[in-house]
Amino acid sequence: MAEPVHTMTGTAATPHKVFPPFATNTFPGQIFWLAITFAILLVVMWRVVVPRIGGTIAQRRTRIAAELANAEDDRRRAELEWSTYQNTLLEARQRARKVTETNRATVVAQAESAEAVADETARSEIADAEARLAQLRVEAKGNILAAARDAAIEIVVRLTGEKVGADEAASAIREVQG
Repeated sequence: MAEPVHTMTGTAATPHKVFPPFATNTFPGQIFWLAITFAILLVVMWRVVVPRIGGTIAQRRTRIAAELANAEDDRRRAELEWSTYQNTLLEARQRARKVTETNRATVVAQAESAEAVADETARSEIADAEARLAQLRVEAKGNILAAARDAAIEIVVRLTGEKVGADEAASAIREVQG
């Protein structure tokens, strides 16, 4: 080994040792070991680390590509499902519209039928009522004529004391009526 170099600073009595990496007489050995270490690190990086990094990058690329493909498939399925949903919704709306129109037509037909039945029933009841009224008028007229005849007979008996026949009283009432 080479002896350390002594340098003098200030006085001749105090020699200082130089820090070994800075010693110029050790530079060739340091450069040799630096080259060997660099070569070993380079071989290790080239043989071990770079393939692992490359493999990791390749795995990530493969996984990313697979995930992108899955995402695209999911997007296509979602679009298909959305389209199916929209078609189903449209069909349901059309069916609902048809059912509504059918129900509306049925209700209108039933209402018209019920109205026709009610009108016919009302006409029938009005005709029956008018017939009963006509019958009651005839009966009332007959009752009035009978009451007038009886009253005329009674009036003649009270005023004159003579008894008048029912036929005579009825004909007198008919003459007065016109």
